[in-house]
Amino acid sequence: MSDTKCLIIGSGPAGYTAAIYAGRANLSPTLYEGMQPGGQLTTTTIIENFPGYPEGVDANQMMADLRQQAQRFGADIRPGVITSVDLSATPKRIEIDGEHTVTADSVIIATGAAAKYLGLSDEQKYAGQGVSACATCDGFFYRRKTVAVVGGGDTACEEALYLAGLCEKVYMIVRKPYLRASDIMQKRVFDAPNIEVLFEHETIGLTGEGGVEGANLVYRRGKEDEQMVHIAIKGFFLAIGHTPNSALFKNYLPTDNAGYLLHEPDSQRTVIPGVFVAGDVADPHFRQAVTAAASGCRAAIEAERFLNQ
Repeated sequence: MSDTKCLIIGSGPAGYTAAIYAGRANLSPTLYEGMQPGGQLTTTTIIENFPGYPEGVDANQMMADLRQQAQRFGADIRPGVITSVDLSATPKRIEIDGEHTVTADSVIIATGAAAKYLGLSDEQKYAGQGVSACATCDGFFYRRKTVAVVGGGDTACEEALYLAGLCEKVYMIVRKPYLRASDIMQKRVFDAPNIEVLFEHETIGLTGEGGVEGANLVYRRGKEDEQMVHIAIKGFFLAIGHTPNSALFKNYLPTDNAGYLLHEPDSQRTVIPGVFVAGDVADPHFRQAVTAAASGCRAAIEAERFLNQ
């Protein structure tokens, strides 16, 4: 007999929502929170685009509410980091903190994805005070202000164009002398009157009291004509990609080229019966709390159906 009918790995909106639905289906799910209880969302401040909160909600409070709701329906929420898995076994075997193993009839993987940062100490200093890795999440707070987007690919262009509809001015800080984005995205950026692309610039630091007020850049770093540049901004958006937390599962589940776990179309099922994915670990496109929660719901419903077969 397995230790649990349904094991959920991860505690962001996807994981907690899966636990709510699995709990209400009398699956008595077990959820391991991982290294960051509440997920990436806890690194931001106020959330204004999650349905049901007309005045916005503190991110940590919303995650605490989801956690409490999952516990109300019988979810066993535990601290602990998954250190290895055996998804080929029946039941599935999951090792916690390298110390003990639990078995599960079904597994929902909701380990999320981590935004890539430049590695500046100022990124941590101003986290939630001007530094963001999600324009859709936080752009609204910078209406009619000047912001900067770091990156030169399609994602960076998309973020810059989204912010251009809200902000007075958007700088794009691009390390290379060209954009890596598709031609159509480049054209849209160059056609936007309030986007200025700073080619061959690198950020070396941020400034400000109580929040971001500017960025220190280097133009043509290491070249003879290297110059120091300062721009006045209120928001600093990273758009250099995300890393899905999927390494533990790559020996068992297929991924795309970026490492996002793959699942069946219109389903959260994977190639392994009884294993489901939810949230940002399987979503290279949207990465929103509401879409993660929706996929957690789907995964739990499919897990319940699998267990009842």
